[in-house]
Amino acid sequence: MKYYFKLLRPRDWVKNLFLIIPSFFAGQIYPLLRSEHMLFGFISFCCFASCIYIINDYRDIEEDRRHPVKSKRPLASGKVKKPVAVIIGVFILVLGTGLALLADHSFKFLFILGVYFFINLAYSFGLKNIAIIDILILATGFVLRVKGGAIIAQVDTSAWLIIMTFLLSLFMAIAKRRDDLLLTGATGTEMRKSISGYNLDFLDTMTGLFSAIIIVAYINYTVSEATITRLGTYRLYYTSLFVIAGVMRYLQITFVQKKSGSPTDILYKDVFIQITIALWILSFFVILYLKDITIFKR
Repeated sequence: MKYYFKLLRPRDWVKNLFLIIPSFFAGQIYPLLRSEHMLFGFISFCCFASCIYIINDYRDIEEDRRHPVKSKRPLASGKVKKPVAVIIGVFILVLGTGLALLADHSFKFLFILGVYFFINLAYSFGLKNIAIIDILILATGFVLRVKGGAIIAQVDTSAWLIIMTFLLSLFMAIAKRRDDLLLTGATGTEMRKSISGYNLDFLDTMTGLFSAIIIVAYINYTVSEATITRLGTYRLYYTSLFVIAGVMRYLQITFVQKKSGSPTDILYKDVFIQITIALWILSFFVILYLKDITIFKR
């Protein structure tokens, strides 16, 4: 059972927390916490994502067996048989569809899930082998999570929120490709076909470029008139400190420690990143949700 559960990659389910981002930024997190619709949506997205992971692992068994980390995956290691993986994939896809309808009766959320599924299906069946296209698809997946969360919570997503989500996820995908390239050089084995379309100079330039754009975009978001008017506070720019610190730490992990292979592992293991995210959430929460307290009006 341990290997069947591992086949679903539960560690990556944390990515689906992007569903709550629209509600948090809209200042409507309290109603969301009392809603079962977001829980259904979260589990549904986990089901669809896990189905894609199974399909991807099924197709990449031989390649994964040559990878020092991926060779331990259930299918690549032989711990889970192919027919069993197919049955599990079909079951969770049906389960995810049912939960999506419970999360949003208008079918809009299911449509977002469908777009996510077919884009990633195309990724698994060949687009992942095309440099640049591969990381653009990965980044698009996070944007779809944000759009799905907005549909469930019935809140609007600003252009700034979509832009920042896309830029941040693209930044992490680029850092991941850089780690793959270093691993290819160290082992002499090409870890993925798209890696031939990258080199260190290109990826280093893109990493530096997008890290700068992310910081500028976030600061512009916090000081824009639309944001100040919609959220009723001009103090959000204080939270930029933690965004800058988080980006700097990720750059340090990428260039100094050379351990940017898995953004999920970084989130789970890096204390600096964890503290930075916690302080960013806390500061954003205080400024946005406690702005009516007298001390914050001064």
